[in-house]
Order: sequence, then C-alpha cells, then structure tokens
Amino acid sequence: MTLIDVLNKSLDCSKIDILPASEASKKYGQTTLKPGTLELYAAIIVKDVSIISDVLQLANTELFYLHPISSGNNWGYGSINSQLQDRKNIVLDLGQLKKITPTDKELGLITLQPGVSQQELYNYLTLHNWPFMTPVTGAGPSCSIVSNALERGYGITPRTDHFAAVNAIKAYLPHPDLCKELFESSISAMDKSGDDFIDKTFKWGLGPYLDGLFTQSNLGIVTEMTIRLAPTPTDFCSFYLKVADPSKFSAAVSIIKGTLLNFEGAVGSINLMDRRRLVSMTSENPNGRETHKNMSNEQVLNLANKSQLPEWMVVGSIYGNQDIINAVKKQIRKKAKHIGSIFFSNSLLMKFAYFFFALPLPKTRLIENLRLQLHSMKEGTDIMLGKPNQVALPLAYWRNPAKSADKRQALNPAKDQCGLLWYAPLLPMKAEKLTAFVNLIRSVTPKYGIEPLITFTNLRHDCIDSTVPIVFNLEDEEAVKAAHLCLEELILSGNQLGFTPYRLSIGQQQALDASHIFWKTNKLIKASLDPNNIISPLRYAPQTAT
Repeated sequence: MTLIDVLNKSLDCSKIDILPASEASKKYGQTTLKPGTLELYAAIIVKDVSIISDVLQLANTELFYLHPISSGNNWGYGSINSQLQDRKNIVLDLGQLKKITPTDKELGLITLQPGVSQQELYNYLTLHNWPFMTPVTGAGPSCSIVSNALERGYGITPRTDHFAAVNAIKAYLPHPDLCKELFESSISAMDKSGDDFIDKTFKWGLGPYLDGLFTQSNLGIVTEMTIRLAPTPTDFCSFYLKVADPSKFSAAVSIIKGTLLNFEGAVGSINLMDRRRLVSMTSENPNGRETHKNMSNEQVLNLANKSQLPEWMVVGSIYGNQDIINAVKKQIRKKAKHIGSIFFSNSLLMKFAYFFFALPLPKTRLIENLRLQLHSMKEGTDIMLGKPNQVALPLAYWRNPAKSADKRQALNPAKDQCGLLWYAPLLPMKAEKLTAFVNLIRSVTPKYGIEPLITFTNLRHDCIDSTVPIVFNLEDEEAVKAAHLCLEELILSGNQLGFTPYRLSIGQQQALDASHIFWKTNKLIKASLDPNNIISPLRYAPQTAT
C-alpha cells in the first residue's frame, strides 16, 4: 500500500483534498529562488481545521515531512524546502481556511484563520463597516495576514510591527502525545465564560510566553490568530521630501529620526529610497529584462530626469485629526526646508494635480510620466490607509524575460518565474552607519551584476530595516548563481559591520551557526516538541557549526 493510499484510507476525505506528486509539484514547487520545480510527493489541502490533528498523528506514524503553508506567497524568501529526501515531502496547504471571526468590532479585535488574505480582510472590514485598517504589506493583496505576522513582518500603517499586534494564537503541536488537542494559552483554559475574550485582548497570558515559539520556526501549525487592528484615522496626510543633493543624506536621516521620536503614534513608518530604487518603480529596464546588466549612471540620470526623481526620497504618513496633522506638517516643513523640496498629499497643489491629470490631456511623454507618478503616489497612499494593492510587485519582474508586470491582473512572481531574493538587515538609526551600508550595497552588488536598489524602512527612531531586492533572470544559470553569491557576501560582510538580517531565505537559514547557544537551545525545543522531526525540518534549523 502506498502512502497516498494510506492518506486516503486514514483521513476523512470530506475535510481534505489530496494532490498526487505531479499536481502537487506543479502547484507548489515553483519559487523565485531558483529555476525548476521542487519535487513533492503530495499535497494535502485542508478544508476543515479539525483534520490537522489526524494529519499530524499520521505523519508521526508513517514518518513523512509536512510543509505547512497558507497562501504560499513568501516571495524572495522561499516557502518550502524539500532538500531532505530520506522521507516523502508533503505540503499541508492551509490556504482554504478563511474563517473571519469578529471578536469585537468596537475595539478592533478580529480573529483569522491562516488562509485569510489582505484583500479578503479588507473586503470584510469594508462590507461590515469596521472603522479599522487592514495591516497591509508590499507583498500584495493575495498574501496571508497570519503568515506575515508569524514571519514577524511589518507594514507602513500605524501598527507597523504585525506580530506586536497579535494577542492570541491557537495551534497544533507536532508531538505525538500533544497533537490530539489544540494548543491555547493558560488564560484561555482558565476562562469559563465561553467567550475567550481576555485571552484575545491580553497578549502575554499567564506563565511562560509560548506564542512567540510559533514565529519564524517549525514548532507547530497555527490555525487561528487574534489581532488588534489600527483604527481608520479621522484625517490623513502623506508627505514626500525630495532630496536632490546627496550631501544632505545625513540631514534627511536626522529628520526621519526626529519625526519618529517626537510624533510616535501620529506618524507611521517612513521610507527612504535612493534614485535607482525610484527609477525601478517608475521605468522599464532600459537594458531589457533578459539581460544580467546594471543600469549605467547615465541611464539612471536620464530616466530620473524624465520623471523628476531626486537622489533620495523620503515618504511618510501622518494620522490623526486635522489639528494633529497640521502640527506635525508644520514641524516637518520647518526642518525640511533646508534639505529639499517637500509636498503633502492634502495640499491644494496636489489636489489640483489629481484633478488636472484626470482630464483627457494630450499623450506627451512628460504628461504620461507625471500621470504615472501621480498614480504611483495614489497607490502608495492607499497602502498607508490599509488598502492592499500591487504597487510594489512589479519590481520582481525587472529582469523577467518572459513576462512583464501587468497590475490589471493578479501578479505571482513565483508562478511567473521571476528571480528574486531579499537582503533584509537591521541597522542602527545613525547617519554614519547608513552611509556605510549604502557604500556596502553599491560596492558588492555590481560585482555580481545585481542592481543596487536601496530602501530604508524606518520603523522606530532607533532602528531601521533595509530591504534590498536581488532581482535576476531565473532562466540564466550564471545569473542565478551570481544572485545567491551576492546575497551570501552581503550577509557575511554586513554582519561584520553590525548589519544583521531580521529574515533569511530558506537556504541562508541553514548557514547559521548551529554551535551558538541560541540555535542549540532551539534544537532542544524542536526535539522536545517534534521528536520525529515531521514539520519543515530545515526551517530555521542550521545544520553546521562555524
């Protein structure tokens, strides 16, 4: 009897769909990390959460690997790793678990299953008139809310740290003696009222805090998450500071740091993007999408001049009533006047621009470029207000020779065979450190034919994340090799300078130092909770000592 036969015989087929190897590999086996298709034995599509306990029991008995996913859209980091071939690899697809439970509409508490996407939550909040925002990310409308929080992701709306907004988690543990019942907090177990409300409002529970074990790990399967949403602001304004003079970079960093420190709560995260990153957002690749060649400085300057793009652009958002917004605008404008030109989305000039370019104007290059910029700004504003869109996804198609990004359709970089990796280090909010980081990126990436595109996402006044996309032609064997070598050098060189990643791709996770006490501790926890090593065995599980 084959394992497929065992699955069909042992599991309630009204609660699952089972895909054989060919269908499973075709559906789940493509990533943006490398060409080809991962070979999977099967996939189990969960339609009822109660079946997960039975699947875990069977995996412990039959000893196969389970790879849980929700949307599976972990582009640039990788969702599945099937390098271990000593057992059969089976995807556990939770994407059909889409239940949304309105825990408390007045307080903005909502409970989600793993399959709920950004767009689906947005639609629900809109339909039921919730005055709260969806915690969106640049990954786009089709991506899972729960998975992003479990990866400790962040966004640009006021509650930037998405796991910080998670109050309660329910999950199944892989241990053969524990997988028969749903894991919940001690407060949930003690509450006999029936509504589980306190557990869903108080993040820390009672006793050791265990919910964090389910983030960036392979220690369990989360089936439910309660999150605290940010309220829709009474008023809103985005701001754009164009810094044309590169010598003003340190001053721009100082403004960002001061704004986040002095107006915490009123200001969301602030992005700082360099000229090449801005060009990649507004222009087609001038060298063609199939080439492994960077833009020359002259090409960048020409494209930037056509779209009036500065050396650096600061983009941020202000939330609150009009008095708060006016006060924050006044302070930002005062500090920005010696650095560059600043404009606000609620200014009369911007309102006139939106009105003017909506008219049937002649289709000159200048008008079309300005209209494109306004459209991009509108999409950026929508993201800041919690409305998901695909504004950031075309970047993944920068070197895709087979397909361009058409945002009128749902984009899927993995299915469309885009090459994408991410270098996502954390840095101290100090101008000299950021300058050193810029120099690192601009010296390392060109050696591998990778475009040095830099974005700083400023979450707090003291810590910055930079997301550097490594975009390459997935059909070019040398380009694929160069991209992975580039990421490896960036991580190694960055670590020496104190720039340490907050997320890693599947491959880089195994390159961590297994001899360090943190990973030795993690290994002991894994052995205790998953003695048969059935869940995603290589996920955040370094294999070698350094």
